[in-house]
Amino acid sequence: MKKIVGLIIVVLAFTSCQQQKTGYVDNGKIINEIKEKIELETKYTNLDAEFKKKGDSLGQLFQAEYAKINSYTGSKKEKEMQVFNQKAQAFQQQMQNDQQSYQKKYQVEIDSLIVKVKTFVSDYGKSNGYDYIFGTVETSPSIMFAKEENDLSQKIIEGLNTAFNK
Repeated sequence: MKKIVGLIIVVLAFTSCQQQKTGYVDNGKIINEIKEKIELETKYTNLDAEFKKKGDSLGQLFQAEYAKINSYTGSKKEKEMQVFNQKAQAFQQQMQNDQQSYQKKYQVEIDSLIVKVKTFVSDYGKSNGYDYIFGTVETSPSIMFAKEENDLSQKIIEGLNTAFNK
């Protein structure tokens, strides 16, 4: 009986000494440094610049038309101003719709990218024998201290960039 109790104590001591393999990633660093996100940002920055350029050009046309209408007098000015206001309102509505449309597309692509990162980290953890991989961000840290060698962020960035380049 003493041997069985002793054996159980040895087994419990041995199993309690086994450490689980853990790591962590800086979510903000990963999402901001992977090539796919950088290209996505560039794409939408360029779309935004084109959008603003288009808006500025059309705005100048509206200003010229407004100046012309403002030179009229009487009922002609009133009629033309009503037509102008309707066109200007339609223009503003179209610009807002266009901007909302590409903002929605951007958000869908960012959400898809975040899912891709989560899946990659999960697969990385499984294939490398991790029990846990924690995520943290600088603005709201969930990990207050961890050894630098447990930071997997750079490995994840490199893996995602390699996968993106393929």
